[in-house]
Amino acid sequence: MKLINQEITIKELRTMAEKMFGNLVKAVVDVGKGLMAVDGELHADEEAYLIENGSKQRDLWGINLYPELEGDDFIEFDSMINLRPSQGNLTRGVENKEIQQSIKAIVNKLIKK
Repeated sequence: MKLINQEITIKELRTMAEKMFGNLVKAVVDVGKGLMAVDGELHADEEAYLIENGSKQRDLWGINLYPELEGDDFIEFDSMINLRPSQGNLTRGVENKEIQQSIKAIVNKLIKK
């Protein structure tokens, strides 16, 4: 598991994907701090790691990154940690379009393609 608060390359993501799941890297994005944890086996592990390092759970959203894909296919908004009825998110996706845009902006800032 790795904390990403500075730019990494798409090549690094590809290497992570190959070692763990083959075609994807799980990530949890902190929309409050503008950083993310990547390369964990479970989104819940990454979420716990970020909380231990000062993140607030309400700011954390689970995604999958597909280093071989581009555009809208690069990020998949799908994680069990996203089920948050108290925040109005009733699915594994990220229903709030503003939060989706924040996640995309953070990912695009931190990953050099």
